[in-house]
Amino acid sequence: MANKVYTKKGDDGTTSLLSGRRVSKTIQEIKAVGSLDELNSFVGLLRSEILDINGLFEIIQWNLFNAGSMIINDNNIELTEVTQEDIKSLEEAMDTMNKELPELKNFILPKGSRSVATAHICRTIARRTEIEVLECKVLDNFIKLHPISMYLNRLSDYFFVLARYIAHKEEVKETIWKN
Repeated sequence: MANKVYTKKGDDGTTSLLSGRRVSKTIQEIKAVGSLDELNSFVGLLRSEILDINGLFEIIQWNLFNAGSMIINDNNIELTEVTQEDIKSLEEAMDTMNKELPELKNFILPKGSRSVATAHICRTIARRTEIEVLECKVLDNFIKLHPISMYLNRLSDYFFVLARYIAHKEEVKETIWKN
C-alpha cells in the first residue's frame, strides 16, 4: 500500500515547523516558504525548456529547498545553508553570460520565446520572495535570513541576465521600454 500524501492535519489551517510545532499557515514564514516553492517549480519549468548550464539550475533548486528549511527551523537543527559561495556562483555565471551580451542602456520588456519568458517569471518571483523573506519576524531568533535574502536578490539578477542571454542565443530581439 502506497503512503498517502494527505494527513488532514492541515485542515485546521495549521502546518508544522521542523520541530513539529504547529503554526498558522498565514504567518509570514509559511508564506515565504510557499513563494520559495513556487519559484522552485518555475525553475523546474525553465529546466524543461533549456539545457541546465553547468548544473546550476539543480543547485538553485536545492538552495531554494534549503532556504525554506532554514525559514521553518524553529529549534536550530543543523541544516545545509545558503552560503556566500552560492551567491558567488550566481555572480560568476552572470559575469560569464554578460561577456556575450550587448550593453543594456534601457529597460526592456519581459518577452520573447517561452524560455525567455519563463526566466523573466523566475526573476519576478525571486524578487517577491526576497521581500517576503525580509518580512519574516516570528522565527528570526532562530534563523539566518540575511544570506537567503542576499541569495534571492542575486538570483533575480541572475534570471534577468539569463533571460537576456537566452534571447541573445535564440536571436530574439529585445524590445526597449518606451516611456
